[in-house]
Parts: sequence; structure tokens; C-alpha cells
Amino acid sequence: MASPTPAAPIPAAGLPALQRALAEAKLDAWLLYDFHGQNPTAVSAVGLEGHMLTRRWFYLVPAAGEAVALVHAIELGSFPPEIPGRREKYASWASLLDALGRLLGALRPGARVAMEYFPKGAIPYLSRVDAGTLELVRTFGVEVVSSAELVQRFLCRWDAAQVESHRRALAAIDAAKDAAFARIGEAHRAGETLLETDVQAFLMERFAAAGLETDHPPIVAVNAHAGDPHYEPSERTPTPIRPGDLVLIDLWARGTGPRDVYADITWVGYCGERPPERLERIFRVTADARDAGLAALERAHREGKTLQGWEVDRVVRDHIAAQGFGEKFVHRTGHSIGLSVHGDGANLDDLETHDTRPLVPGLGFSIEPGIYLPEEGLGVRSEIDVFLADDGPKVFSKIQRELVRIR
Repeated sequence: MASPTPAAPIPAAGLPALQRALAEAKLDAWLLYDFHGQNPTAVSAVGLEGHMLTRRWFYLVPAAGEAVALVHAIELGSFPPEIPGRREKYASWASLLDALGRLLGALRPGARVAMEYFPKGAIPYLSRVDAGTLELVRTFGVEVVSSAELVQRFLCRWDAAQVESHRRALAAIDAAKDAAFARIGEAHRAGETLLETDVQAFLMERFAAAGLETDHPPIVAVNAHAGDPHYEPSERTPTPIRPGDLVLIDLWARGTGPRDVYADITWVGYCGERPPERLERIFRVTADARDAGLAALERAHREGKTLQGWEVDRVVRDHIAAQGFGEKFVHRTGHSIGLSVHGDGANLDDLETHDTRPLVPGLGFSIEPGIYLPEEGLGVRSEIDVFLADDGPKVFSKIQRELVRIR
């Protein structure tokens, strides 16, 4: 289902707070830029989803003074009037360079300007601006620095309404997951054969009934398919779910409100009464690693410490490695969650990246370790969502403590 256009996270009332933050960080401006959607962070920040903008645009928020949107002359009407600040237009490449030079030249010499860039591309989720545009901006005598902290502070933290939207979505997908496991059990009792795609379609029907949308259908993975972290069920490869099978369900969705945020969970079940010992083993290691990550966050809150994303990943990863499965945990521990299921905030990651961004109150993210043994026909992932409230980390869903017995 297509996502609705979200309200701009930087409305007029929010500019004073943003400008105070720029001053506190000793930044002279935040320069948002996009061309053809290559910088979705900027598009979301200004609230431009769904607007027809096919030329380059810039939006400069200085630490003091008026914000300015630099837009092509033919697209002034497509730039929403509710976005604060004055408008400047350009038509030719020469007029673009002249206007951009005037805007940046109005800042102090050597001004520090934040953009969606990260040194050496170390955090690719924040490396949105192309190298050529960075070169261009630097020719005007400014220093380009990463907007990572601004993005996290102003675009990624949930407000109270978003927390409630997450809780609603979480309750709905949790119920859908329970219903899917029950549907598999019902089919087996009736001698009916269900395919992975049948259960996937069942879950999508439950989403629709609950008023949810998603960017991609859920994962329903049997046996060795569960050993592929991004497996996609397909009618081209119909796979039945039979007694004695392992079934992994990973599902994510959000409400249709313009500022609703996602919920994202993964559970694992076994079609029968007594799961194999090997399956029980890797589930227990995975679940204990998940719980170790949550415990680290809880302990840090009690001690008044702020962890960075990589530190939680390391706690979880070290637990799995100590049990002999380190090489079978092939992805980061968790991802930021927001208006998109993979948000722009800090990830729990010391594998794919070394994410040094702080896990500050207001952020939501997953904890989802996995152990993948496709050569044995096995794979387990256990996923919960965590919201960092002022009074500590919160998990608003059930937490899987044992394999679901599907019977």
C-alpha cells in the first residue's frame, strides 16, 4: 500500500528550536538538498513527499535569521506555502550558482554547514548528498559537516501521538501473527495444505482489516527459507507448510495517519508438539541474546549512561559468539524505526557499520538477533521493538520466550 504524505517535521513553530540547536552545536546552518528523491531525509524533513519536484532544490535554515528555499522557477508552485521562509528562484545553471553563492556567502567565512553526509560514508543511511554537490557547496568557502545529530534530534524522535500509533500498530500485527499461527494449526488439523504465500496473503488481509499499511508484504519462511534473513515468499516457488516444519513470521506495518510510525516483530513457531533439540538450542541462544541487549539498555538507564548504537550490538553479538554461532549472525542487531520501517536514527550496529550515534530518549528501534543455518534447514530470528522513554526503555508487545507450538 502506498504511504500517505506525512506532515513536515520542521513546521514554522519548530524553527526556533532547530535554530537554538544549531547555535548550541556551533553550526551556522543546515542545508537540506534533494534531486529526484536521492535524499529522502531532506524530502521528509521539509514534508515534500508527493509534490512534483523534478529540479534541484535547497532549503537553508541558518542559526539566526530567516529560512530560505531555493527552487527552480517552474516549480515554485509545487513547493508548499506552509514551509516557512522566503523563496528564491533560479532557472539557469548560472543563476543557481549565483543564488546559492549569495545564500552561503551571507554566512560567516568558514561557516559550518550541516548536510546529509557522513565522513567516508561510514553511516550510509546518512550519506544522501552526492559528492559533486558537496564539492559545489564547499567552493563557496563553507565547511560541510554531518547533519547526523540534527536528523536524529528533530526527525527521528517520536512524540506522544507517534508512541500511541506504534502501540496500536504493534497490537494489531501481534494479533495478526497469532491468528496466522492459529490458521496454520487449523489447516493441519483439517488435513489442508497451506503455502507460505497463503499465510502471507492471510496476514495482508488482517492488516487491511485493522487499517494498517506496509511497504512490503510480511515474510513467511519455512525451514531453510528461515535461514535467509531477507527471504521473500513467491508464487514462483510455492512452498507448503507441513507438520514438523519450522515457520518464521516477520511482519511490519503502520497506521495510515500522516505521522504514524511502524511496528516490526518476528516470531518463530514449530508445527508440532516437540521441536527438535537443535531448533530449541538456537532459539534459546537467540532469545537470550535479544534479552541481553534489552538488559544493557535498562542498566544504562539506571546508571544514567547513554549508549551508542554499536555498544548494544556488541553485547548481543558477543553473547551469540560465545555460544559458537558468531559467524551465523550475519546482520546488525537492530534498526531505527519511524515513518519508514527503517528509519534514519541510530541503528544497533557494529557489523555492517560502526554506529556511534547516541541512543537518546524519544528513539524507537528493533532488537532482532538471528542465527541462520540454511544448510541444516534452520533459521531463527527474534525481534522486539524498543522505545526509549524518559523513564527508561519500553517494549509494548509480548516477548517470545519459547517456540510457538503450532498444532
